[in-house]
Amino acid sequence: MQRRQGRVNAGLLLLLYQISQVGLQNIPSITLGVLVLNIFLFLNPLKPLSEVCISVNEGFHRRDWQRLLLSPVHHADDWHLYYNMMSMLWKGIMLERKLGSTWFAYIIVVFSVLVGVVYVALEYMLVKILNDPSYEMNCAVGFSGVLFALKVLNNYYNPGRVSSVLGFQIPSKYACWVELVAIHLISPG
Repeated sequence: MQRRQGRVNAGLLLLLYQISQVGLQNIPSITLGVLVLNIFLFLNPLKPLSEVCISVNEGFHRRDWQRLLLSPVHHADDWHLYYNMMSMLWKGIMLERKLGSTWFAYIIVVFSVLVGVVYVALEYMLVKILNDPSYEMNCAVGFSGVLFALKVLNNYYNPGRVSSVLGFQIPSKYACWVELVAIHLISPG
């Protein structure tokens, strides 16, 4: 799990362009902070991805709990960053305005940690249920889990909405599942 170096980051450039189109003045403070943090850590990772990703082996057996904090804010490549931060931009604008910055910041922190805990627990259950120790080694990075949790929260606060996913109008309560399939098809793994 290593980033390719020495190439143009088209996903990053597109993300910066999209942010400029929205306008920094139109992005609430916590949402903007999350975007800046993720972009900064993409450009200046604290550690290699293999040392920040969360897995049963690293998080549970080796008790490397810092990975619960580091894995959500590191991304495998520029397109992973792009998709996650574009989703964060739209969800953050809607939810932070609805909930207020303090409450929204609290939710982001709690979801960031809980997603890692749930990921490790699910992978551990797969090890036990399927009797397959390879699930202990699956290592994940990225903000996707937090975004799906925010999507559920957004659906709760904004019921009956319609979302556009790849140009198709989908009821928002199903959009997170369509997004998941679309992201998997566009950027497998």
